[in-house]
Amino acid sequence: MKLRLNIWFIPLAVVLLFILYIAGGILYFNATPKDKRVTEPVFTDYSVDEIGFLNESGLLIGRNWIGGNSIEILDDGESIFDKMLESIRNAEYSITKETYNFWGEQAGTPFAEELAKAAERGVNVHFLMDYVGSRKATREQIRMMEEAGVEVIRWRQPSWYHLSRFNHRTHRKLFVIDGKTAFTGGVNIGDDWRIPVEEGGFRDYHYKITGPAVNELQRAFSENWVAATGKLLTNSAYYPELEASGDKRMQVTTSHPREGQKMIRKMYLYVIAAARESIRINTAYFFPDHDFLDILADASSRGVRVQMIVPGPAIDQAYFRYASKNRWGKLLEAGVEIYEYQFAMYHSKLLIVDDAFVSIGSANFDNRSFRINDETNLNILDRDFASERIRHFEKDLEQSRLYTLEDFHNRSVWRKFVGWVTQAMGPHL
Repeated sequence: MKLRLNIWFIPLAVVLLFILYIAGGILYFNATPKDKRVTEPVFTDYSVDEIGFLNESGLLIGRNWIGGNSIEILDDGESIFDKMLESIRNAEYSITKETYNFWGEQAGTPFAEELAKAAERGVNVHFLMDYVGSRKATREQIRMMEEAGVEVIRWRQPSWYHLSRFNHRTHRKLFVIDGKTAFTGGVNIGDDWRIPVEEGGFRDYHYKITGPAVNELQRAFSENWVAATGKLLTNSAYYPELEASGDKRMQVTTSHPREGQKMIRKMYLYVIAAARESIRINTAYFFPDHDFLDILADASSRGVRVQMIVPGPAIDQAYFRYASKNRWGKLLEAGVEIYEYQFAMYHSKLLIVDDAFVSIGSANFDNRSFRINDETNLNILDRDFASERIRHFEKDLEQSRLYTLEDFHNRSVWRKFVGWVTQAMGPHL
């Protein structure tokens, strides 16, 4: 009898512990405050050209606007990685890097080698990579950096006592050298971004920034470095006094689920409400909530020209494309122009409003970026820069196909069904 009780006790204990774990999780999530996102229509009296917009947007959607900056557009893999690797070689004091993807022999290995060399010559190197996004990184790449003294942290590495955080990823692309030069945009450290578009690489953009706004991008990195390590990076190696390097006004907007305010989503909603003439959007994944769809449709209905470029047949997640299209009807009926990029996976992230306001960075127009991921965007209020970025938009538009309302209604029953299933499974609240 005693042996029989022991045999039954183990599985019974496991079941009870599992029930307690689930019950505890339900209790925790219901006891934790859930902040509301913006659901009411957004209105503002200010267009992006007015001083009131600068003041109000500084209070509502990010930090204060900072002048005296310069920015360089990098639009192909070779130039992007060459510039970043060159900056590592020139680093003297500190390197901070945060990325979603890290992998590949053409991208990951050269990056790891240069970071290792920098650490060996005495540069303080801190590398925060997402656990899921870096799952294809090799042990040799990680070992090379760690043995040289690079502090490598894999964000949200799963553990049995923190299962809920596995889905909470850092999608940021931040890279700061000596606290003086920064890179951000849509580019990860992966071979898809290093190889040419003509050979199957991703179509994307990255940006090199100098000036006082670099302090704000470093601050964004510091948020997650503290969250991941408990360590605060201080002194002039990370935050030097920065002089003006140009005439661009910039603002940094960060977002993460911990703050509960969904700041990137709020920023997009506010700026779209400020549009008077035109809205241009690039996004790798378009799957926002219905309130967001409403404000885009409303902008088009009140006479704002809305153009979007999204991935076409070369999208890396085909199911996502079907789910996204199930939500395009309202936009197409309102006159929104949706173009599908035809020749490569389109990974660019961009918002241009009224040929003056530009937002670049890591955030897509989807609910994962809005609700779950850690994201950072850099906003620029400058007509010259907007004009330069519009030229790239128009170039990409030439390689895209307009998706019409007729195309939407003529989708096959199978594609509608697949879209409905994947839409139901995705984050859609």
